[in-house]
Amino acid sequence: MSPIMILTDVLRRHAPEDGTFTSPLPGVKLIRSSTTTLPMPVVYEPTLCLIAQGRKRAMLGRTAYVYDPARYLLASVDLPIMGSVIEASADHPYLCLQIDLDMAILGELALRFPQAGGAQERTAPGLMLHDMSPDLLDSAVRLVRLLDTPDDIEALAPLTVREILYRLLIGPSGPALRQMAQAGSRLSQISRAILWIRENFRDACPIEQAAEIAGMSRSSFHAHFKEVTSMSPLEFRTRLRLQEAQRLMVGDGLDAASAGFNVGYGSPSQFSRDYARMFGLPPARHAGSLRG
Repeated sequence: MSPIMILTDVLRRHAPEDGTFTSPLPGVKLIRSSTTTLPMPVVYEPTLCLIAQGRKRAMLGRTAYVYDPARYLLASVDLPIMGSVIEASADHPYLCLQIDLDMAILGELALRFPQAGGAQERTAPGLMLHDMSPDLLDSAVRLVRLLDTPDDIEALAPLTVREILYRLLIGPSGPALRQMAQAGSRLSQISRAILWIRENFRDACPIEQAAEIAGMSRSSFHAHFKEVTSMSPLEFRTRLRLQEAQRLMVGDGLDAASAGFNVGYGSPSQFSRDYARMFGLPPARHAGSLRG
């Protein structure tokens, strides 16, 4: 079998039904869907997504990132995404391998294998698509095949994950990964501010305070934040608020007014306007349609 067929076979067996599965491989999840899905909010943390079968679209602001077995997706910072499976069926389900990016290993590899020609000056984007390489696919296949030999996981999985990160580091996503691993890079500075906004999005989150945490002037922070996230800091905070409000209404059964208040809105009408602008329907109607 070809490498992609082996990857598909292993994922089908170890993700036997629709859902997201935590695997015995540290930092590795298996995802399966036998149907296409509506756009749903999710926060992507620094991760690598490799699709064995099917296709998915991730919307970051107004930009669409479509990935499939030929292209992998890499998130370098925490980002609020609208994700939807756009190609899947019962016979050919969507199958995805998700690998967390280990900053400690990335930092070690970046120091040991410095970038030829010096560091990239431009701030790396938060979300990237790149063509799958044979070497990266081969290492991913060897990683998931360890699921069939669980006694080998402790000894071999760390080595194979390290190889995957090395393949990414020397490939087209290398400059972004090096910025992730470098504490003083613009990407790392923005990442610190993003983590603070995620922890405090229910509050006012003054831009001046976020810029201070990033160690930048307000104007520089705004420009670099938009380079990384495709959104302004305030748009980013609003998206986090609205995604959490949707979760509260659909998952916890809160009414629209309570959900809006819970995520930091003092005005129900402002919450309703922002929600309808993002999701296309007023909050109560939209949550009701998702609950079925």
